[in-house]
Amino acid sequence: MAHNSGTTKRPQTPASDSDVPSSPAIPPSSWAKRTGFRPRFSGETNASDSGQFARTNNPSPASTPSPAPLDLEAGRVRPISAVNGTAPTPQPANAQVQLQSNKDQSVEKRTEAEGSPAPVPPKHGVNGHARIAAATETPAPAPPQPSRRAVRNGDVENVLPQVVDDELVSRHSHMKYRLRDTPGLVPVGFYGFQHYLSMLGSLVLIPLVIVPAMGGDHEDTSIVISTVLFVSGITTLLHVNLGSRLPLIQGPSFVFLAPVLAIIKSPEFLGLNGNSFKHIMKELQGAIIIASAFQALLGYSGLMTLLLRLINPVVVSPTIAAVGLSFYSYGFPQLGACLEIGIVQILVVIIFSLYFRKVSLFGHRVFQIYAVPLGMAITWALAFLLTEAGAYNYKGCDVNIPTSNMISDHCRKHVARMKSCRADTSHGLESSPWFRFPYPLQWGTPVFNWKMTIVMCVVSVISSVDSVGSYHASSALVASRPPTPGVVSRGIGLEGLSSIMAGLWGTGTGSTTLTENVHTIAVTKMGSRRAVELGACVLIILSLVGKVGGFIASIPQVMVAGLLCIMWAMLAALGLSNLRYSEAGSSRNIIIIGFSLFFSLSVPAYFQQYGLLPNSNFPVPSYFQPYIVASHGPFRSQYKGLNYVMNTLFSLHMVIAFLVAVILDNTVPGSRQERGVYVWSEPEAARREAGVVKDYGLPFRVRKVFQWVRWVGL
Repeated sequence: MAHNSGTTKRPQTPASDSDVPSSPAIPPSSWAKRTGFRPRFSGETNASDSGQFARTNNPSPASTPSPAPLDLEAGRVRPISAVNGTAPTPQPANAQVQLQSNKDQSVEKRTEAEGSPAPVPPKHGVNGHARIAAATETPAPAPPQPSRRAVRNGDVENVLPQVVDDELVSRHSHMKYRLRDTPGLVPVGFYGFQHYLSMLGSLVLIPLVIVPAMGGDHEDTSIVISTVLFVSGITTLLHVNLGSRLPLIQGPSFVFLAPVLAIIKSPEFLGLNGNSFKHIMKELQGAIIIASAFQALLGYSGLMTLLLRLINPVVVSPTIAAVGLSFYSYGFPQLGACLEIGIVQILVVIIFSLYFRKVSLFGHRVFQIYAVPLGMAITWALAFLLTEAGAYNYKGCDVNIPTSNMISDHCRKHVARMKSCRADTSHGLESSPWFRFPYPLQWGTPVFNWKMTIVMCVVSVISSVDSVGSYHASSALVASRPPTPGVVSRGIGLEGLSSIMAGLWGTGTGSTTLTENVHTIAVTKMGSRRAVELGACVLIILSLVGKVGGFIASIPQVMVAGLLCIMWAMLAALGLSNLRYSEAGSSRNIIIIGFSLFFSLSVPAYFQQYGLLPNSNFPVPSYFQPYIVASHGPFRSQYKGLNYVMNTLFSLHMVIAFLVAVILDNTVPGSRQERGVYVWSEPEAARREAGVVKDYGLPFRVRKVFQWVRWVGL
């Protein structure tokens, strides 16, 4: 770049092997027009580099580097050429090609090994999956063209080498095993075991909350836990082989917890006497079965491909974050019943997962992977020692006597502390048999109630939104390309069938992809579906051992509350982490996320507090009072069923977050890159790549069955 009289001039020499004509801006190619990708010049960042700013390459007139000005509106650095009116410096094309080829060497080798018919150009870009066409050979010298388009070889674009970022390759490079890798039996068993052990909290915590809320005893809790383990193992095997084929664990999601509690605390159930557990469970089963059939129809009918156009990171982030944030009134108030144990549990998990996260034992970061199980084991040992030492013994008080039968006020005062802190209050382990086989309809014939069914149908849509984010994030780690819209629809359809199984077996909630699974894949660096399959088989075997469910059911209540605080905090953070696919610094996105999160907390509070007297007494604990809104909400029409549905739905934080985010994100103008639109593989291109077919193609010749259904296959 030459300077004359302080003015930067554009070079007019013909193109050669090392020079290409420069232009102030390069219009996107045909592929870029379809995906919304904008070429990254000096100072621009893509969605995956959100929040990171690079300096431009334009020297100042005094030939001294100066930082590029920050454009807060766009969330990126503004090119100096846009400020000074100067043109960007042209870069040698062969230098770009060299860097591109070095970064994509692993991808090319894998493609050739899979037997692709022809070398595939390197593919990079937005969200770790969008493709940037790069030059595969040096173009022949050509005279200068008056056109403002880039010099191309096919769909070749000139991109500055210093900002080329192959996120896909960089993410794959740190994975020990990718999707189709088949390590030996020992690595598969070891990694599969640690994969499920790290997910233990997500699998068993929901039964520990909802069964006591329904009036069930420790034996009922043990049976439900064994059923959850059994159904989770079966549905995980189905999803890995016939669903999205990604290494994602299926289980009871926290998305279902709030609506389930709202149904449990319905006014019609508050006056039940006797065995209320089975009656409420049958009502839940009926609602889950119908809602799951709706979700299966949404997936297998192809309607999910239409819904995908509305679901972006700016929608997924606040929706999932609201699920974790919505239980703040339950977590620490429950933990506060026994602070000396609950605080220790949270501190141990924080120390292990954050301060000791880089400490390795035998080549594995044990503390980071097993922070939650280790924290639970240490806290349980502390509770056992304090119980044996008599720290929670009160003269003349028996924890097994109901509070209503206690005559002494002294015992009534300490009974809550005894139940929360003592490690010997549960008889679930003693009463559980060694062998129990979970079977369908074990609680009786389901009861179908249209009011509860509508609530659960809306929740099934929210769980599908959660799964879409998990599909995209996990594929960026372990797969060669993102799934096609048909594969996503197929996965959602199978999740609906899995939830039908959960309803028939009576787990109390639907089955969906566990969001925490993506974090576990990134930490354990195990992306092979074989490890998940082996772990699912082990889960099925453990579910048949009744003592396993009884042992988990005997976890002290304060430890359950501590685990929930940790898991809900992690869920909120994982939801917000989806913003890395968008331009997080954009004022548009900041306002949308802020509105969605605030109103997701404020609007439900209005519904939950509407019509309540300051000193009103309810026959439910204070932490369950937000879920009895159906009896006093602002909707008070002559149709009681409609009142129930509207008051319940608008009291759910995730529903409000989803509605606000999906309306604003799809009506407020913004580029696809700014919004971070999820980029899925195109079906036609996916069928031509052997790697994509092997990643997502159905096994055992099942794909022939789906050949006539274009919208649920490759």
